[in-house]
Amino acid sequence: LGRAKLDEANLSGADLYGANLSYAKLSGANLRNAKLGRAKLDEANLSGANLSEANLSDTKLIGVNLSNVNLSGVNLSGKILSKVDLTGANLTKADLTGAKLVDTNLTGADLNEANLNGANLTGANLSGANLSKANLTGVNLRNSYIEENLTA
Repeated sequence: LGRAKLDEANLSGADLYGANLSYAKLSGANLRNAKLGRAKLDEANLSGANLSEANLSDTKLIGVNLSNVNLSGVNLSGKILSKVDLTGANLTKADLTGAKLVDTNLTGADLNEANLNGANLTGANLSGANLSKANLTGVNLRNSYIEENLTA
């Protein structure tokens, strides 16, 4: 499925375990409750996709476009999300415990009630992000861009 064009596809609940979706176009796709464990999503475009409650265990997310994606309630603990575009993403109640978000763009992202305990956000852009009720215990924000009007 590498380089597949699946924009706006309804893949809700689909079993894509171990699928190679590198460079795939999944913009606006419905992947709610999809099983994406061990899937390879390098450089895939998932902008505007619904990934709420999806299983992303052991999934590779390198250079993925996740702008305006719905990741509410998703377990992303320990994930490497470096250099990922999460502009405007919905990460409400997402578990990002120990996640590596180095140089990640989180401009305007909604992290309300997200668990960022021990996450590494070195060099991340958090301008306009909503961090209301987020757990920021032990978060590394070195060299991150945080706007003065950040919602926290």
